[in-house]
Amino acid sequence: MQPNRGKELLSIGRNAIARTLNVVYRSDIDEHAPWLQELGACFVTLMQDDQLRGCIGSLEAQRSLLMDVKSNAVSAALHDPRFAPLRAAEFDDTDIEISVLSPMLTMVVQDEADALVQLRPGIDGVVFEYGHCRSTFLPQVWQELSQPRQFLTRLKQKAGLPADFWAEGVKLSRYTVTKWREIDDVEEYPNG
Repeated sequence: MQPNRGKELLSIGRNAIARTLNVVYRSDIDEHAPWLQELGACFVTLMQDDQLRGCIGSLEAQRSLLMDVKSNAVSAALHDPRFAPLRAAEFDDTDIEISVLSPMLTMVVQDEADALVQLRPGIDGVVFEYGHCRSTFLPQVWQELSQPRQFLTRLKQKAGLPADFWAEGVKLSRYTVTKWREIDDVEEYPNG
């Protein structure tokens, strides 16, 4: 994805939140651009003073990138169960980050040790699945959890499983992202 498109996606996300909160925000983005109509999956992360304020996303492209950004922006603002809904008074103090996901790739692993060797710190977003338990971390989480064992342990805990859990039937998938944040330039977490 072209780096200059990030500003457009951020503006679309901010505009969707503004409309929902009845806040005045002017966006001149052409929402009919062909690239916005293509299927896309993204996560929208909201930050206040470098602290998480909401994060909701899609792991697989099932609707246009335009609709995915709008829906996930509003959901991150109002429906992240970890936070109270964003108030209009917080709108200007909230930074938006949008991460557009690559297609998901299934990892073939023999056991947990094999999984740990295959993880690529700073590159991989990872989906952990076992039965009805599922969790994901974006590649950005490697900044906080830099060791593969720590990363995988917290991913299992996020899925509601014990830190030492491993069983036949565990499924891991990986993806990369291109991300933009209103206060940053584009960052890519390439397929490496």
